[in-house]
Amino acid sequence: MKMEKRQSGILLPVFSLWGEDGIGNFGKNALEFLDILEENFQSYWQILPLHPTGYGDSPYQSFSSFALNPYFLDPADLKEKGLLTKNEWKDYRSCFHPGPIQYGTLYQKFFPFIKSALGRMKPEDQGFVQYEKREGYWLEDYALFMAIKEDLGMIPLWQWPLNVRHPNTQSLDWQREKLFEPILFWKKLQYLLDGQWHQILKESENRGIRILGDMPLYGAHDSADFWAHPELFQVGEDGNPNRVAGCPPDDFCLLGQKWGNPLYRWTYHRETGYQWWLHRMGRLQQLYHGVRWDHFRGLSGYYAIPKQENRAEKGRWEKGPGLHFLKQIVKTFPDFFMVAENLGFLTKDVEVLLKQVGWPGMAVYQFAFDSSKNNPYLPHRYPENLVAYTGTHDNDTLVGWVSSLDKTTLKRVLTYAGAGDEQELPLKMMEGIMKSPAGLAIIPLQDWLGMNGSARINTPGLAQGNWSFRLQKEQLLKERLQIMKDLTEETGRRRESA
Repeated sequence: MKMEKRQSGILLPVFSLWGEDGIGNFGKNALEFLDILEENFQSYWQILPLHPTGYGDSPYQSFSSFALNPYFLDPADLKEKGLLTKNEWKDYRSCFHPGPIQYGTLYQKFFPFIKSALGRMKPEDQGFVQYEKREGYWLEDYALFMAIKEDLGMIPLWQWPLNVRHPNTQSLDWQREKLFEPILFWKKLQYLLDGQWHQILKESENRGIRILGDMPLYGAHDSADFWAHPELFQVGEDGNPNRVAGCPPDDFCLLGQKWGNPLYRWTYHRETGYQWWLHRMGRLQQLYHGVRWDHFRGLSGYYAIPKQENRAEKGRWEKGPGLHFLKQIVKTFPDFFMVAENLGFLTKDVEVLLKQVGWPGMAVYQFAFDSSKNNPYLPHRYPENLVAYTGTHDNDTLVGWVSSLDKTTLKRVLTYAGAGDEQELPLKMMEGIMKSPAGLAIIPLQDWLGMNGSARINTPGLAQGNWSFRLQKEQLLKERLQIMKDLTEETGRRRESA
């Protein structure tokens, strides 16, 4: 599905929304943000994956490729449903302070707080019964996985006792009986999250705004996906991944990256008609109006690193599922807007595959200034079927990036962007993206607000300190939002009325 007109949008993770509940969530502040997008003529809200996060807090290392992040549950909605008292909510909020997300405090406080509320919810609730039946194809595995994991002190899957790490039907039946109440809790939690998120989806549609989600190509080893369906992955005799995903050295990380995600057993997926993938995409179509395929190049060829190797450069390229797989996806979901993340080390076969499937790729302005005058990330070179960014969640903010440039590169960027000085440059770069031929321009909210590198979302290769940026409402400066609004209209990207 190609873009039909010039549009623009904002990149901001749900967890970065302002509020008093320790982390951005599916509450009124998400609706306020939709109002801001509408008032300033934006067409898209791009977010990061909504899945549950584990150790390291990365949304790209999740306990499930189908479930929603429990931390995104809005307590205010539970209070309105009579599941929480005002004092309980007030006491919970007192655990947090403004600033970066306190994941440690969240982990300690959230689940006891929510369990007391969900314990008041009746399991015979008809909405819940229908949800449990409709989503059972992934919900049963996820709830049982999380209940067992919790019972074992949240240790990773590879440390589980063998009888539950590689269970048979008898041991699973015993676990379901033993953990009946915890399983019910994890199901209720997903039911309430689903209802809150779909209310946000409905409100976005009422405002004429589309939500662009994000799909990590790979799942995690410590996940319900791997536990329940090891046949989907490349595993050794011990049932653990024998090779894992990563990428070779590039501009993001000079030593390369070993992500550690298990690699898919693509021959099995092809033999089964890609059924798991069709289920996964069907779920994402419920959650978003479109989706960005993270690490698209892994579909043409993927980088496989032996599990025992600590160095990413020890990996090698293997052939991916290619066009045969993508044709099935396009055939099944012809009207679902899809964007290919085609950044990093690319070869001709990746470019051919993207052209064959017809999805828009991505371009990042910050990558435009190497030694080549023909760099494809220079805005004047953008095709229409493209999503253009000043930077993504993996980049520094524009202000932070500009401050890090050496004098020679800074001079080149100033000249190309038509900026008089370093202070004017970030705005001129945003103008360049908005004025470019690209059909869709996405700019992180931090760039519109002129925020420095402390507002960065993620630094690839850095194990800790990521995914914690939290916006404060007073940082939503009216004069900066007005610049967004004016430039959106001037460049012909104004959102049409809903």
